[in-house]
Amino acid sequence: MPKVVDPEARRRELAESVWRVIRRDGLEHASVRNVAREAGLSMGSLRHYFATQSELLAFAMRLVHERVQRRIAALDLSGDPRQVVERALQEALPLDAERHAEMEVWLAFTARALVDPKLRALRDEGHSKLRELCRRCVEALARRPGLDVAAEAERLHALIDGLALHRVLDPATTTPQRVVELLAAHLDELAGQA
Repeated sequence: MPKVVDPEARRRELAESVWRVIRRDGLEHASVRNVAREAGLSMGSLRHYFATQSELLAFAMRLVHERVQRRIAALDLSGDPRQVVERALQEALPLDAERHAEMEVWLAFTARALVDPKLRALRDEGHSKLRELCRRCVEALARRPGLDVAAEAERLHALIDGLALHRVLDPATTTPQRVVELLAAHLDELAGQA
């Protein structure tokens, strides 16, 4: 009896193979041949799911922000808004091995997006979604009269981007605990608790 394969699950597995190749060897080595080898498939089998390398890379990049969105959507949004905001923003930060891997891959794709229009569109989409999350978080915490929500959302977005980048580039100094502390201090200030 032939083995039944869930095509969407296989596509995600192949995207995760792309991630492993990128993290180990760099994005320039994420060829169809290398990804097929990493996944334990023939190139023909991989091409059954992705016709081109560009399509494979775009799917792998999109999977990063889909996973972040899925984690945020799964959060319990009841309770203290300050705590809900903090939990949501932590899902976008590389605080554990899974999220660290996602961020390393996202950064590699972001660099490639400078010369690849398809990846650039996905980078811009991810950037816009994070900016919108930051705006919603600031609105949820805006307790100070006269708070410039747009400026504070931009500042929060810059903080999230900076913490993520520092966590990947200097993990010995920018530990998960330090990231959590810096985010908490900023959110306390935003909420008027500092």
